[in-house]
Amino acid sequence: MKSDPFREQSHQPGSVSRTGPKLLLVVMMISIWGCGESSSISGAPEDQGEEQLLFTDETEASGLDFLHYNGATGRYYFPEVGGPGGALVDVDGDGDLDLYAVQGTTLDGSLPPAAIVPPAGPLHDRLYLSEANPSAGSTGSPVTWRDATEASGLASNGYGMGVAVGDIDNDGWPDLYVTNFGSNQLWRNRGDGTFEDRTLMAGVDDSRWSTSAIFLDFDRDGWLDLFVTTYVDYRIGSHRVCRGPTGRTDYCGPQAYSGEHDRLFRNLGDGTFVNVTARAGLLASDGGSGLGVVAADFDSDGWIDFYVANDLMPNQLWHNRGPGPDQHLGFEDWGLLTGSALDFEGKAQASMGVDVGDLDNDGDEDLFMTHLVGDTNTVYLNDGGGMFSDRSRVAGMRQSTPYTGFGTVILDVDNDGWLDLAAVHGAVAAVPELEAVGDSFPYDQPNQLFLNRGGDRDGSPDFEDVTSRAGDSFTHAETSRGLAVGDVDNDGDPDLVVFNAGGPARLLINRVGQDRAWVGLRLVGMAGQRDMLGTRVELLLDGAPPRVRRVRTGASYLSAGDSRVLFGLGDLESAPAAVRVRVEWPDGATELFAHLAVGRYHTLVKGSERSQESP
Repeated sequence: MKSDPFREQSHQPGSVSRTGPKLLLVVMMISIWGCGESSSISGAPEDQGEEQLLFTDETEASGLDFLHYNGATGRYYFPEVGGPGGALVDVDGDGDLDLYAVQGTTLDGSLPPAAIVPPAGPLHDRLYLSEANPSAGSTGSPVTWRDATEASGLASNGYGMGVAVGDIDNDGWPDLYVTNFGSNQLWRNRGDGTFEDRTLMAGVDDSRWSTSAIFLDFDRDGWLDLFVTTYVDYRIGSHRVCRGPTGRTDYCGPQAYSGEHDRLFRNLGDGTFVNVTARAGLLASDGGSGLGVVAADFDSDGWIDFYVANDLMPNQLWHNRGPGPDQHLGFEDWGLLTGSALDFEGKAQASMGVDVGDLDNDGDEDLFMTHLVGDTNTVYLNDGGGMFSDRSRVAGMRQSTPYTGFGTVILDVDNDGWLDLAAVHGAVAAVPELEAVGDSFPYDQPNQLFLNRGGDRDGSPDFEDVTSRAGDSFTHAETSRGLAVGDVDNDGDPDLVVFNAGGPARLLINRVGQDRAWVGLRLVGMAGQRDMLGTRVELLLDGAPPRVRRVRTGASYLSAGDSRVLFGLGDLESAPAAVRVRVEWPDGATELFAHLAVGRYHTLVKGSERSQESP
């Protein structure tokens, strides 16, 4: 294993030495999993022999030196265990993905324990710009990131949680919405490498505890609207003392505080937004404890819906009714009606992260979400009309019970045409084995990767846990929260960035997908070249059902990813030289694009029925 300076630091926030006792415990606890509210550590890699690892950790080689600080002082303030997230986004339009990392700070101004010191320099979010690395060899990092925060003008120094990405003014430059415990911030991308704070002018501030957010065009007017999830009504002044299963003081759960209503802001097209939460019907149901959110057209009626993952409360599927007789758009909570609010036993789960994708290749969009230790992560399969069934156990999710899951993404790791699952973990109740060795933030757990082996006889996807050969950053235990996906090295397969609480962000490069055939697409509008979030894309292959993907940035947990669409096409020998796709734009217009060469990215321009090679 190569040297990793992050794992050799013994006084970083939320961790003790990444060598020594913690790794010893990983080996000791392989066979003694628990399924209660607290779990043991495990996930040590099996003997991998010469088998190729699916991902390699290129954090150090890429120049990514971000270290998260959660401000933990021993008082167990609730937000300390919640973040962070981040984003993979091409902020400068050069065709390479840049990185935005969300930072924490202190919550009450008091000093942390002597063993937990903040990173050097000011505590604020960081922007890393990507630069090509021509000296990278077969084992070197294909990308170099440099810190451009100061020059960018980004001054997000609140207690950060997550970030959403979308072009609010249709000028072709992606903007950033940062969620905080406290006031949020909207950063407009000027297109010259700098950003300006447009929060107050745009009218999108929210001073509560915001978590995940997404941009979507819910009214099909060509302007991206903003949905912001809110966790619970927690304030430092209302802090309560809670205790874990062993009786020690620990972080509270959401039941200790009342839920909150999420917010929907409609884009007026003039740089401002209006809060339409009440008018859109989002106050009609009880408040929730929202942590994750995704947008999709679940019932294929042409209108974008959104789905909120709530922590220990029923999840919400907000069905978009479309315009009524008065042309007013509204939403109804169809979670219970569609079978997506509760698990197969009829109980609310501790839903954290969520993603959407066609897991069984039947042409509609399914759901996957992560949960608390002792419970399965959940696969909800869509019947095509927006009705869901919990197929978690038959799909192979029994092995997810030892962990508390947060960030998750649906991705085709090996480009075989079947969508796989990645989930990152970190406990919310102290792990006793870590407490016993004096860990200052004892919440570390390993992550998981599941490969989809295709549908079984009853149509359910069949997932295999391949964590043991996913790479060291999956099996090594940290307190992971956010997870962003994108093709960082532009080689046609999805890479990952993991955002850890009280620890380093990690870049994981995919080492297998590029060996198969693929085609990548960027979908843009004619005016301003904005990424057309919400666009549905069908890959048309002779003799096979269409494969479906949707253009989006928001999913996972507190995080945003690559807006480009990737289709894996399987083995090179059997793949076609070119493909065609049917595109349904957010306003309902459809176009057919043909003769798209395999093995490269294409930019598809709305209204042109033509493609351009992407940079």
